[in-house]
Amino acid sequence: MPAKLQFWFDFASTYSYLSAMRIQQAASEKGIAVEWQPFLLGPIFAEQGWNNSPFNLYPAKGRYMWRDMERLCAARDLPFQQPKTFPQNSLNAARLAMAIEPADQRAAFVRAVYSAQFAAGHDISDPAILAECLGTNGVSLATMERMNDPKIKAALFEQVARAKALHIFGAPSFIAGDELFWGDDRLDDAICHAASI
Repeated sequence: MPAKLQFWFDFASTYSYLSAMRIQQAASEKGIAVEWQPFLLGPIFAEQGWNNSPFNLYPAKGRYMWRDMERLCAARDLPFQQPKTFPQNSLNAARLAMAIEPADQRAAFVRAVYSAQFAAGHDISDPAILAECLGTNGVSLATMERMNDPKIKAALFEQVARAKALHIFGAPSFIAGDELFWGDDRLDDAICHAASI
């Protein structure tokens, strides 16, 4: 059995875009299997008294983040376009990710959604955009019907509860064994720790 690394992400998270686009290759080089764990930051932020992204609540931090994203994407040869609305409503994208069970298909869908949002500037709350993300990665368009499935809604609710139990407070977060790593800049450390367990 290969070592495992949990990747916890919210589709509205800018830095999770960076991790989503490189985690699979970086982990496989160390023989690590990635578990893609969608969740919602909104309820976690609400418990901290925030009703919005901290990048919007603290404008100086937000200006820095967007410039940082430009620099990092350029350095990694990743396309980047700031979406008109931030944060975007990621609820349906998260539900769809929960509904896709094969790990490779879930990973492909996740990367497609991040690319649609942060590479092309599309609105990922638009069902047509989500359908396109499914279709271009070989996932059945019938999956769209599961966005309102009570079992999927409950599963996503439980994901948020799991994230809280793991003391996750932001995205991207990585769990390797009993260790929590937060931020794209800690991905390599998380992979190395997973490989050492």
